Amino acid sequence: MAGAVVLLTAAISVLLTAFAWPSVRSSVHDVPIAVAGPAAAVKQVSASLDQRLPDAFAITEVADTAAAEQLIRDRQVYGAIDVSTGTPKVITASAASAAVAQTLQNVATALSQAQDTSTAAAARDLAPLPADDPRGAGLAAGALPLVMGGLLAALLLTRLVRGTTRRITAALAFAITGGLAVAAILQFWLGSLDGSYLANTGAIALTIAATSLSILGLEALLGYAGLGLGAAAMMLIGNPLSGVATAPEMLPGWSGTLGQLLPPGAGGQLLRSTAFFDGHGAAHSVIVLFTWLALGVALCLASGLRTRRTASVAGMAARPAARGTA
Repeated sequence: MAGAVVLLTAAISVLLTAFAWPSVRSSVHDVPIAVAGPAAAVKQVSASLDQRLPDAFAITEVADTAAAEQLIRDRQVYGAIDVSTGTPKVITASAASAAVAQTLQNVATALSQAQDTSTAAAARDLAPLPADDPRGAGLAAGALPLVMGGLLAALLLTRLVRGTTRRITAALAFAITGGLAVAAILQFWLGSLDGSYLANTGAIALTIAATSLSILGLEALLGYAGLGLGAAAMMLIGNPLSGVATAPEMLPGWSGTLGQLLPPGAGGQLLRSTAFFDGHGAAHSVIVLFTWLALGVALCLASGLRTRRTASVAGMAARPAARGTA
């Protein structure tokens, strides 16, 4: 009984740490933004930003508003401060991160007040969230069900489906149907997504496939230990560090970078790209997801070949023994 109590206490402590630590320690650091305008004004604003919020922004200096807007559309920066007309104006993309957009608005307002301007800085949202979900709650809440869906698929397929090829086929089929269902709920019912329904379906399906097949591959290689390892990696590391609720750059230290190398984080970024940015900035996420998918398939196939080879050797060894007995 004492051992069970200690184990449960350790488990709840790990769960709390995994989910609470990224949120509590979240802050703005090295967030990519642009500053647009004449060179002298841009240098002044950049220096002011470094002084007010050291290491908060990774600044790209551009000559005009159009260049800044293009960087935002390409998902190379989260937003921009435009001083082309003298008074700082902010260009945001709340669909990329509502938290970063709000931070930029506050910074631009502070810069305007520093210039003895009583009015708040003018703001323009270049890529807004849908009117039905202006806070992006649906997209943020959808990250956990995607992970759970992949995990449950791996768990059920290992128990209900025999054969490596059948398991892989079933996982891919579920990824497609799951992608169609989740995208329909988020886009047509909750109104949390814009863009092409088929593109959003593809992003969700790829995320589910990468999650379920990677866990299936680990289970095929290590048995139930692999299933537990895969579940822990996706649930306790991948989901809290996905950055879907805020932005990967706002997570503490190196955790945001790590989160983007796992399916939950890569899937969340890919879905933002397909839903709000016409697929721009999706290359890294697609590569990560296909890598996990391919790794899972490779592990499943390797385990299947090993099982067949072992059965074949056992069968060959049994035939001479049977002859000798006869």
